[in-house]
Amino acid sequence: MKNARQLLAGKEIHAILSVTPQSTVYQALQVLAEKNIGALLVMEGDQLVGIFSERDYARKVVLMGKTSAGTPVSEIMTRKLICVPPSATVDECLGLMTEKRIRHLPVLDGEKVIGILSIGDLVREKIADQQFTIDQLEHYIHQTPAVQKVG
Repeated sequence: MKNARQLLAGKEIHAILSVTPQSTVYQALQVLAEKNIGALLVMEGDQLVGIFSERDYARKVVLMGKTSAGTPVSEIMTRKLICVPPSATVDECLGLMTEKRIRHLPVLDGEKVIGILSIGDLVREKIADQQFTIDQLEHYIHQTPAVQKVG
């Protein structure tokens, strides 16, 4: 089973996409739309200070009557971050995301951000792993000679 570092290496987008806390929600939404992603890391220099997601926008801007052009990301970002080390397995990441009801998981090597995993990344990997197991079992079954009853 792969770990977080291996999953990040296989992702199409290798750059760490982020905004600053001072960016407007509108600017962050533009990046989300342009890159077709659901969340951005909020970085102050090299320091991870939060995460901004479509869920944050829907619940903390639209429903609170704020405007995306006049609201800084720092006002609505999620500050209480749940992160994993690069060694975390797919199952560990999925378990954590399910337990904490989150869809995006920053990966930190010590204090350094090395990427972010989405629930989609993890589910795709889990399905691929299960398909590999199924293929191996089918191959084994078709290669095993039929047992003949004697007597």
